[in-house]
Amino acid sequence: MNNKSELLAEAFSGYLCNERRLSSHTCKSYAHDIHILLTQLACATLEQVQPQHIRQVIAQLHGKGLSGRSLARMLSAWRRFFHYLIRDHRFQHNPCTGMRVPKSQKKLPHALSPDETSQLLRFSDLDLLTIRDRAMFELFYSSGLRLAELTHLKPGDVDFLDGTVRVNGKGGKTRIVPVGKVAIDALQIWLKHQKKIARPGVTALFLSRHGKAISARTVSHRLKAHSRQQNILQNVHPHVLRHSFASHILQSSGDLRAVQEMLGHAHITSTQVYTHLDFQHLAKVYDVAHPRAKKK
Repeated sequence: MNNKSELLAEAFSGYLCNERRLSSHTCKSYAHDIHILLTQLACATLEQVQPQHIRQVIAQLHGKGLSGRSLARMLSAWRRFFHYLIRDHRFQHNPCTGMRVPKSQKKLPHALSPDETSQLLRFSDLDLLTIRDRAMFELFYSSGLRLAELTHLKPGDVDFLDGTVRVNGKGGKTRIVPVGKVAIDALQIWLKHQKKIARPGVTALFLSRHGKAISARTVSHRLKAHSRQQNILQNVHPHVLRHSFASHILQSSGDLRAVQEMLGHAHITSTQVYTHLDFQHLAKVYDVAHPRAKKK
């Protein structure tokens, strides 16, 4: 690809960040996907790209081991890129229109069992960082938050009287999510210490040891370290607590729509992946509910 293609890609990134006001993380993801397209295409210019060229790139990437989900995300970025080129740079067609990617086997989210979650959320030390971690992880599990949502929370986002938290989710959409009593208690204890170390001008709910807003990397590192201390063998990352929240609520209530609202999913299909239940739980439900299930 020539310099003009690279300039068009940069212009697209500027459009996403400055006009669409997408997050820096989203803009970087788009830029990465467009860069992959430009390096894989055999055409000299973007104007020459045809559907067969897009199919060829998809086949090459799939052959290198990229999953259907990753390819679908990339194709969506490419489609949006060409739509932008048609609108703002007089391109004539979108070669990604109607294109599909190979399907990959859908992997179920990993979730801890209720017992494992209880084990994870045990804390013995009472130092400052442990008090903070307990509040963070309890809130994670209590409300099913995304990592970015948690790190962007402010103290005023928690309503202790109502037992709720106001979350700014994907696409700038705000939702109100319940917070359990255990998490509320942990948050109240943390706030007593948080005020002592917060640096002037810092408005984040969760802070580093230096009084600044905590980073996503630090949250992940602390959770992994604590899970090892609690002798949990599985790989525990922040999204595991979100998965566990959704799975446990569904196992108890079966209310898919309510879980969709709490998770902040735009489409019910995103929530349906959490409807898996372990076989033992299904067997117990079957034995209790079905009139011919129990052996005599």
